[in-house]
Amino acid sequence: MLKYFIALSLVISLTIPVLATSTKIYVWRNEEGVLVFSDSPRAGAEEVKLKSNSTIVPSMNMETSLLDIKPKELDNSYEVVITQPINNTTIRDNTGSIFISGGIKPVFQRGFKIQLYVDGKAYKKPQTHTLFSLKNIDRGEHQLKMDLIDKEGKVIASSKLTTFYMHRASVN
Repeated sequence: MLKYFIALSLVISLTIPVLATSTKIYVWRNEEGVLVFSDSPRAGAEEVKLKSNSTIVPSMNMETSLLDIKPKELDNSYEVVITQPINNTTIRDNTGSIFISGGIKPVFQRGFKIQLYVDGKAYKKPQTHTLFSLKNIDRGEHQLKMDLIDKEGKVIASSKLTTFYMHRASVN
């Protein structure tokens, strides 16, 4: 709460001296509970009461070293990795079951989806998490790959191929 107040104070103090009565200021909490200040009213907002003859003047000795006011640059280069099974692993399971897990760097954003490919074919529909449970996988060598798909349906990153070997007891 204090950092939002400091940030608001900094923004106000760095502007050209303005009469406080020239614009109304409204405050409300957004969905995440963060205080939002605006000059546009909205449902649930309260008007901030200011002294009528106040003048806001920039302060040259205000301590701003604690504030991180630089806009964050988002890293749009994503990386997808298959973390389980490890490449060239043999899985011993007579039911042919295997758990697949992966990871996304830097972060899995809302709206993104993961498509798993088994032996070059899409496995079911893209999903919103990187955990898959496969059943009744045939004996032998298999390859896995994951694609990260953005909100528009575009593939923005792919994992390297991971090979695993399914070992199932023979019926004979």
